[in-house]
Amino acid sequence: MSAAELKTPGGPDPQAAATSVADQRPAEVHEPKSSGGGGRRRRKGALLPYLLIGPTVIAIGAVFVWPLIKTVIMSFQDVGRKELWFGTDPEWVGFEQFENILADGAFWDSVVLTVVFMIACVVTTLVIGLAIALAMQRMSTWARLMLTGALIAAWSIPLLVAASIFRWLSDSDYGVINMVLSKYLGLDFQGHNWWLDYKQGFLIIGAVVVWGAIPFVAVTLYAALTQVPKELEEAAAIDGVNAFGNFRYVTFPVIKPVFQMVATLSVIWDFNVLGQVWLMRGSKPEPEYEIIGLYAFNKAFESNSFSQGAAISLITVLLLSGVAVYYLRQLLKIGEVD
Repeated sequence: MSAAELKTPGGPDPQAAATSVADQRPAEVHEPKSSGGGGRRRRKGALLPYLLIGPTVIAIGAVFVWPLIKTVIMSFQDVGRKELWFGTDPEWVGFEQFENILADGAFWDSVVLTVVFMIACVVTTLVIGLAIALAMQRMSTWARLMLTGALIAAWSIPLLVAASIFRWLSDSDYGVINMVLSKYLGLDFQGHNWWLDYKQGFLIIGAVVVWGAIPFVAVTLYAALTQVPKELEEAAAIDGVNAFGNFRYVTFPVIKPVFQMVATLSVIWDFNVLGQVWLMRGSKPEPEYEIIGLYAFNKAFESNSFSQGAAISLITVLLLSGVAVYYLRQLLKIGEVD
């Protein structure tokens, strides 16, 4: 008897089953060969970020880079009113403008005055701003929100309005400062003129600068304080560390990068103060108030020597370049920590 005859009647045939399964497989899909369209799409996708950022780069170049290039060129020329108005070619004088400025004693007097004024404003701003940030950390939620709103409102006030407020506060006849010092502190400040002595005048100008800078410093430092781990402060308190030691050894090392960044920005801003002096003295500041920004303004527009003004601006940039490099390093360090 053969094997074919031993098959069970009606049972499945293995060969037929295999053939049926093969017939049910889906036909192989043949994708068309790429004709280069995918490569072009990838290239367009890679260029898209540059196309999106292009208008911003052009705007920055037009607003910052090109004026800086023109300033550098003007500082090596002798550009006066004639060259500026009639478009005549100015004379190239090389480093003559820089030599004249560096040999001027008034320039160095303005630099010293600017540095002293800047240090006083920066230190006062950082101390008061840090104190407010620490106080905000201990306030209730609603009180902190109200204080934050008040700080932002003060920060958003235009400089012209702020200068007008402080001119009224320091007025010799109707000023609130003289009234408070005379009526509540018993000091003889009735009719006192704060602008006769330039040192007292700079106290009022410094108050305008500090008042406008405190909101940014306080809010920024408070944001940094929220990142200090509470566990570290509690552990230090349990070990017997007092409040000052807790701040010095636990809190401040954590907020130090942000503190340094805020301090560096304050140095740059306060070194370039001009509007506060100009507005507080009614657009006619006395020579005693001639900080470096006002010195450059007078050389450029009062003496009609625009090249000297450009040269002073470049010298100012060089004086602040070290501070700017330090600021960039702090940003990179903060990025590495993050």
